[in-house]
Amino acid sequence: MRQQKRRATGKTRDGVTVVGRDFDGQILLVRHSYGPNEWFFPGGGIGDDESPEEAAMRELMEETACEITGMKLVGIIDETLSGAPHKDHLFEGVVSDMPEADGREIVDARFFPTHSLPEPLSPRTRERLKMWQARKS
Repeated sequence: MRQQKRRATGKTRDGVTVVGRDFDGQILLVRHSYGPNEWFFPGGGIGDDESPEEAAMRELMEETACEITGMKLVGIIDETLSGAPHKDHLFEGVVSDMPEADGREIVDARFFPTHSLPEPLSPRTRERLKMWQARKS
């Protein structure tokens, strides 16, 4: 459905990405049941009547069964997604729950120390990680 809309209108739905970290500073990554076998931050599209913050909390809950506290906007990324302009809102916050993959869209959800991240990380995940790390310094 999203790809059909993108082809018809030339636009993409704005999105969200969540850098969730546990109390030890490890970050939460997921692997999807579709597409490339790479690791990503949780995230997705913003609904029609939804704020970016609401979408970030919803996507994190849907994909990992986790709630986030102290959520802050790290930045907004203007990029091209499937040939169309796309805006992604990058958030960070603390996740105190143990992640559980939804078993449908997400096949794996785990925390990793930033010095030992799994491979392969998706290129978009690497870009967002750099942006998040630059914000932290």
